[in-house]
Order: sequence, then C-alpha cells, then structure tokens
Amino acid sequence: MDIKLQVGLRCKELRARSGMSQETLSARAGLDRSYISGIERGERNVSIVNIERIATALNISIAYFFSNERFLAEPAYQQKDFTIPFLERFGYSLDSDKKVLSFQVHGLLTGANVEYMSKTLIGICSSFGKDELSILVDHRDMKAADGEIAVYSPEVAEKAIQFQQELTIYGKKVVALCNSDYMVQQLNHVALQSGIHEKATHLFNQDTAMVGKAFELLDINGNDLIKAAH
Repeated sequence: MDIKLQVGLRCKELRARSGMSQETLSARAGLDRSYISGIERGERNVSIVNIERIATALNISIAYFFSNERFLAEPAYQQKDFTIPFLERFGYSLDSDKKVLSFQVHGLLTGANVEYMSKTLIGICSSFGKDELSILVDHRDMKAADGEIAVYSPEVAEKAIQFQQELTIYGKKVVALCNSDYMVQQLNHVALQSGIHEKATHLFNQDTAMVGKAFELLDINGNDLIKAAH
C-alpha cells in the first residue's frame, strides 16, 4: 500500500475509534478539515510536524501513531453503542478490609455517564482519608456495538480528568486494565492532565498476566468484581 494511503488509514482509524469527527480532529490539531480529509484519502504528503499535531490531538505519541496495533476504521460512539442502559453496564465493589475500590464498565461512556460514575464513587471514597484507598479500574470490555475496541471520546476524556482530580485525594494507587495500547496512551495523557500520573499504572497485556500484575501492584490475591477471562 502507498505510504500516503497507510498514513491516511491510520489517521482515520485512530480518529474513528475515539469518536472524533474530522471537524473535531482538525480543530484539536489546528488544521483545516479539508486537509484532514485529504490525509485520510491518501492525497496529502504529510509533514512530520503535522503528524505530531495530529498525534497530540489524539492524545498519543508519534511512536504509537506508527505502531502495528490496528483497528477497523468504522466510527465508534454511534447511537447503537448506547442501547444498553449504563446502569446495566457499570459495576463497582468495595473491599473495606483491603481498602480497594474496584469498578468496571462494559461498552462505551458518555460525559453524563462519567459524571454519574464520579458522583457515585467519590461518595464512597469520602468515607476514607487522604491516600487511603487503592483503585482498580477495568476497561477491558470498552467496545462499541461492532465488537471492536474503542477509547475515550474527547468529551469523556475531559470528564475523566475532572473525575480523577477528585479521586486523587483518596487514592494512593490506581491501576487500570486497558483494552489496547491505544487506551494506555490515552489514559497516560488523562492521568498527566489530572495530576494523578505518579499514582497511576495503566496495563495492557495478555489477560491473565495483566490481571495478575494488577493484583500484584495492589497487593491483593483476587477481587470479587474483576477477574481474568477464562
């Protein structure tokens, strides 16, 4: 495949799986929408400076932009992705003895979902002191209705930053199970923006190894809510 077509497809798939339109990506990157469209059609000889601007807009590194992790270029965050009510896809558990708060979400999030989740979980955290809780987050099943993985949309990422800014008061350690290296990149950015990055570890690996590493980091032997896939 022609290198311009390869770069264009990569741009399109990363944009699509984070729920961005061409207009949104162009605004975030400071580039014209027609320029983004031309890139995705393989018609533009893109400079490394503009690739960096696009990568920054996607909350990823240039190295990751050129990585081998690939996705379908179908857009996520469509209406069909939210047919199952959020409360049927969101779960949490508190181990009071170990002081571990765990939560998981199946499917995609909206900004309103993150606000609800934040209100619920911060309410639980408020019963504890500063840096008293360990937090285990499970995003392994963050998939769209097409069965393919997705990452946070820009709206969700902004709400997640606000959520983490509150969470950092109570959390001494945060470990997140991710569905891709793309999500690891994105959550690293969110954690940096929220100020929780020194406490946060974002994992992506073979499932059993990833869950085992999370338990090791949190010094627990298991979890009632979050388990390795069989």
